[in-house]
Amino acid sequence: MTSEGLPDLRREPHPNPTPTAERERLVAAPSFGTLFTDHMFTMSYTEGQGWHDASIQPYGPITMSPAAAVLHYAQEIFEGLKAYRYPDGGIGLFRPEANARRLNLSAERMAMPKLPEPWFIESIRELLAVDGGWVPGEDETSLYLRPFMFASEQFLGVRPAKEYRYLVIASPAGAYFKHGPKPLTLWVSDEYNRAGPGGTGAAKCGGNYAASLLPQSEAMENGCDQVVFLDAVNYEYVDELGGMNLFFAYENDQVLYTPKLGTILPGITRDAIFTLATEAGWEVRETDYSMTRWREDAESGALTEAFACGTAAVITPVGTVKGRSGEFQVNGGEAGKFTMQLRQTILDIQHGRAEDTHNWTMRIA
Repeated sequence: MTSEGLPDLRREPHPNPTPTAERERLVAAPSFGTLFTDHMFTMSYTEGQGWHDASIQPYGPITMSPAAAVLHYAQEIFEGLKAYRYPDGGIGLFRPEANARRLNLSAERMAMPKLPEPWFIESIRELLAVDGGWVPGEDETSLYLRPFMFASEQFLGVRPAKEYRYLVIASPAGAYFKHGPKPLTLWVSDEYNRAGPGGTGAAKCGGNYAASLLPQSEAMENGCDQVVFLDAVNYEYVDELGGMNLFFAYENDQVLYTPKLGTILPGITRDAIFTLATEAGWEVRETDYSMTRWREDAESGALTEAFACGTAAVITPVGTVKGRSGEFQVNGGEAGKFTMQLRQTILDIQHGRAEDTHNWTMRIA
């Protein structure tokens, strides 16, 4: 293969693709992550040979050895991005090159092979060439794309694998939260943490999310939507949610605070917010932000808004924060004006309804 594309790509059409009428019915009201398109992209890597055997093939089970390294040593990474239906019927992506870069940063941390960034884009382009009809067109909907890589070598031993598989699957998606942008209720975990200094917090790997499942269950048991993790050293400073970054808005000062990188995921939506907020006249500061400050400033009114962000949920306001020591509200539990302004701005860019002055979008159909 060359950097111009995937010249040895094999295309195997689905023998019984979903009928058009049925597909349109399915994408009319999609949930999140439960329905998948007819095809998937797959490619293999072998040490000494590199990437090979790229293919578009029918979506279905994959075969691996019971001794596959991923099952025993968790060498696995993934990405998440969306394809959007534009008003003219076209299809576009939002900052896919940033996802390609982040996949390779995750691969480096997890001792896995890097994927040439043009091939990341081409793998998605090829999948959408056959499954573009699955991109819904209603507001707040999209086709969620899940590129992922895992160690497929058959061996038992603690070392980086020598064989890997890379795949892309796609799922029509509605709003991540069924109630839409209604303010979230968060649960502060004071017993568990997501990642510590020197760990894999900045990598998008399955282990980080597995570590969040028990505290997320605890959050749900306490009537909350998501869990908030604190730093692993002092359990004092805010890290992030189980799958989203956090921002804190001080309207009187026109300052937006967010936890600094290191143990948290460098979110692509998070990065876009830096640009959009600055253009709106706000200063954005990356810093240690304590739970004490969050509570005190929310109660005094100095903190006017808080919100979470990520590819799946876009931007979602935070209304209530609960924990073993009690609870408090931000902005009276209501969505903030600036939060919703940012949310609408980024949605309009993603869906092709607003001018893209940053070259963030990529039209592929």
